[in-house]
Amino acid sequence: MARPWFGAAVKRKEDPAFLTGRGHYLDDIALPGMLHAAFVRSPFAHARIGAIDTSAARALPGVHAVFAAADLPTSLRERRLPNMMPNPVIAQSPMPYALAVEEVCHVGEPVAVVVADSRHLAEDAAALVEVDYQPLPAAVDCRAAALPDSPLVHLGAPSNIAARLPVRHGDVEAAFAGAAHVYHESFDLHRGGAFFIECRGVVALWDAAADAYTVHVSSQGPHRIKDGLVDLLDIADHQIRVITPDVGGGFGPKGAMYPEYPVVAACARLLRRPVKWIEDRRENFLATNMERDQHWDIEIAVDAEAKIRGIRGRLVHEQGAYMPSGIVIPWIAATTVPGPYVVPAIDIDVVVAMTNKVACSPVRGAGRPQAIFVMERLMDRVARMLGLDPAEVRRRNLIRPEQMPYDVGITFRDGRPVVYDSGDYPACLEGALAAADYAGFRRRQQEARRAGRYIGIGISNAVEGTGLGPYEGATVRVARTGKVTVYTGATPQGQSHKTTFAQLAADQLGLGIEDVTVVTGDTADIALGMGTFAARSAVNAGSSVHLAALAVADKVKEFAAAMMEVAPADIELADGFAQVRGVPGMRKSFREVALYAIGVPGSSTLGGLTPGLEHTAYFTPTQSTYANATHIAEVEVDIETGQVEIRRYVAYDDCGRIINPLVVAGQVAGGVAHGIGNALFERMEYDEDGQPLSTNFGEYLLPTATDVPNIEMHHMVTPSPLNPIGVKGAGEAGTNPAIAAIAGAVDDALGPFGVFITEAPITPQRIVELLGDAALGRTR
Repeated sequence: MARPWFGAAVKRKEDPAFLTGRGHYLDDIALPGMLHAAFVRSPFAHARIGAIDTSAARALPGVHAVFAAADLPTSLRERRLPNMMPNPVIAQSPMPYALAVEEVCHVGEPVAVVVADSRHLAEDAAALVEVDYQPLPAAVDCRAAALPDSPLVHLGAPSNIAARLPVRHGDVEAAFAGAAHVYHESFDLHRGGAFFIECRGVVALWDAAADAYTVHVSSQGPHRIKDGLVDLLDIADHQIRVITPDVGGGFGPKGAMYPEYPVVAACARLLRRPVKWIEDRRENFLATNMERDQHWDIEIAVDAEAKIRGIRGRLVHEQGAYMPSGIVIPWIAATTVPGPYVVPAIDIDVVVAMTNKVACSPVRGAGRPQAIFVMERLMDRVARMLGLDPAEVRRRNLIRPEQMPYDVGITFRDGRPVVYDSGDYPACLEGALAAADYAGFRRRQQEARRAGRYIGIGISNAVEGTGLGPYEGATVRVARTGKVTVYTGATPQGQSHKTTFAQLAADQLGLGIEDVTVVTGDTADIALGMGTFAARSAVNAGSSVHLAALAVADKVKEFAAAMMEVAPADIELADGFAQVRGVPGMRKSFREVALYAIGVPGSSTLGGLTPGLEHTAYFTPTQSTYANATHIAEVEVDIETGQVEIRRYVAYDDCGRIINPLVVAGQVAGGVAHGIGNALFERMEYDEDGQPLSTNFGEYLLPTATDVPNIEMHHMVTPSPLNPIGVKGAGEAGTNPAIAAIAGAVDDALGPFGVFITEAPITPQRIVELLGDAALGRTR
């Protein structure tokens, strides 16, 4: 066996099932007597709700029920969905009801539900429901929504400002007063949505005999969904089990609670039949949380040597109509700005403004790509204005490895100071520059320009707080059959938990990874869990698996030693046996040890040990551990059409010790693809009334295989001192630096025309517009 498994590039255990069509997704669930739900959704961004006439829908053959808010159980009529991440800084935190009451605040907000024999019938009946809407003015642009005279997003609200957050450190006034140079920029970042292959969905079953629900949901964390449902349905913890099957992509939005989940559960109880709802793609555009616009007005002060003295400015963040994740995104964005650089003083005023659009919650990167774009574009601006190489400006400002741990001086979203625990940022930059042949690029660029072609290169440095708390858990159990199972609250959507966690457990138990089964996504298996999001699972769940497996290994040795009358230190574990070191044949199988550890009625157990071969561990990090990366993009821009071709992409990452290099490579490549979409394609358009104009993939563009180049990946390893396995998160490593690297490369390609990129995505149309402005002298 290839041990140790930690660090081994083994193929994913998950893939054989997926590649042979044996994945088990939510829509594969078919229960006897199951009914299907469809929702009546608001066609207005903002409106009062008058009378709701459901009579025609109820009369349609095959329709079992039509429910509006007034028809739901009392708890759903009175309680709103929870803000999963409350914060005292939030001034107001509006959340929706399960079905709208009196007012709708974005297009697509659910108003009623139809339950029928089939989805087709339910949709036909939903079209027959008549709702008396009284349209109201909508707030659509977050900058205008933040002004006192804006239409209110919610009737009766004091304003559209959800929160104001100051991010401050150092003496900013002195930093700017003594600066040799000060440069101001305005940046507009548009993010769009996650748009996973599998849309959201829920299947709910009510068991009258057990007085309990079973809810299947495509999510990133069934425990958090369970917590929300316990509250909304007003039930006890034991009255609901939430299961997440295989998930076809999450990227953040599937971690949230949505109105459809408690409504479908209530329908199952009211009708005494299982009920399924599967989101269609149009609903996905209208009703699944997205990340919204950010507008930055920001200044950077530098000395005569281009070393940063301070940064100050204002961020207006669009929150949408509701606050499912509180102010997590703008907080992360503002605190990510310093990145890997020494920034002695910073002052950013964050304004969180609500609009009549679908709510904002984290999408892969969760505010970091926007902040990294801002910082890296500022570095490029300094380089351009001072006639310096962009790489040299970055070199002069990077935090040195001997400064670690480095206190940035501000507070992160986990409530802890931003303290970078480890990393060698200069080495990462130099490694990426060498891998990309940065030194030879200007020669290549001049040759291309002589041929009438415009190529450019962009650099992006990123630091990310990963492994966020509060905890994640894992239970490792050796059954009486001797088989080993790992149970965890971490819930994969492509992160390879069933492989990497098996590797961690196998190392401690002396097994092959084929001998370890990893079970995820079931609240009946482990009491507590947070889920998989924010590049946290390897750190938290991985550490918990490691600790639990270590404890079980110790128990196996203790029990086996008692069985063979030797010292525990004489026992070693290998191939499913506890054997006495140096004495061939003197051993006990895991099955024998498990049966001994369980005991028999009337017998005594080994003193000092709990019965059974299992242990549950909850790793609780003291703070985030910080991963970093340098990405370099080389592009070619067609100045006639604005088309951008990414000719080369180099990713140089440090995510600490790597459990499985193949898994990390997959995460980085997928993340870069996501970032390419954010940089060049994805734009969610609305008209002045808040009507979405991008509601399918003909209007909202995603990158295809021809748009994503081969990603040249390199890794350096700086182990984290903050967890027992030395890892850092990698799930967002590819996405975070990508927008800035690509925008910088496009900017560099268009340098002869005086264009400076201050927005994303940068589409072909927009590039042509910028070139036209430059030709007319409307640029720097």
